[in-house]
Amino acid sequence: MIYEEFLRGVWITAEKNIKIYYKKPPVIIFGLLFPLLMFLAFYMGRELDLALFFPGFLAMSLFFTSSSVGPLVTPWERQAGTYERLLSYPVNIKVVLIGDIIAGAIFGISISSVVLIACWLLLPIQIVSIPMLVLSMISGGIAFSTLGVLLASPATKAPSNIMMLSSLIRFPLVFISGIFILIGDMAEAMRYLAYISPLTYLVDSFHVGIGGNNYFSTGIGLVVLFLFTAVFFFIAVQIHKRNMIKGL
Repeated sequence: MIYEEFLRGVWITAEKNIKIYYKKPPVIIFGLLFPLLMFLAFYMGRELDLALFFPGFLAMSLFFTSSSVGPLVTPWERQAGTYERLLSYPVNIKVVLIGDIIAGAIFGISISSVVLIACWLLLPIQIVSIPMLVLSMISGGIAFSTLGVLLASPATKAPSNIMMLSSLIRFPLVFISGIFILIGDMAEAMRYLAYISPLTYLVDSFHVGIGGNNYFSTGIGLVVLFLFTAVFFFIAVQIHKRNMIKGL
């Protein structure tokens, strides 16, 4: 019974987020348009091997789409006064956060899957391991959606404050994660920075699935993404609990 109530609370929260927040302009701009325009600006006019850099583009698409929903949910609900009402229902903060994570992950995985299939049909891209791509897509979507929920943890009612914080964190991660420069080609100091980014391990896992030159051993990226997810979720829960105790 408790297990069923937990799953029902998670799904209702996720369904609510899907219906309300998928059509919000910031989600569309930062989740869909920005990664596409950013990659085109880097790719156009340069003679690059598309198959070599496609895993980075796919990872960037999943990164921005999955992490674009979470940062908006909590501040918007605080602003509308529905956050406290949600917590007054028979659900705890973990249920609410997991629902937010699932909503963001579904959005990111759905959009990125369409990107992957379209590029596979239209461009000279070879897929060598579908299971690895699927596992990488799911692991990355959940990890980045959890990061988005973590970014929404600060006690503020202004979505613009969270979006500014989100931009300050997400953009640097893109440039140190082996998307535009392969990890093996990075300087040693830059490579150490790349190790602290979860996006690095997703790019490498996509290279395994698409037959590129992966830097880490097969499967390492998936394990590290799981660890990042656990750390992000733990910190988000602790911050939300602290805010609830303080009445924020």
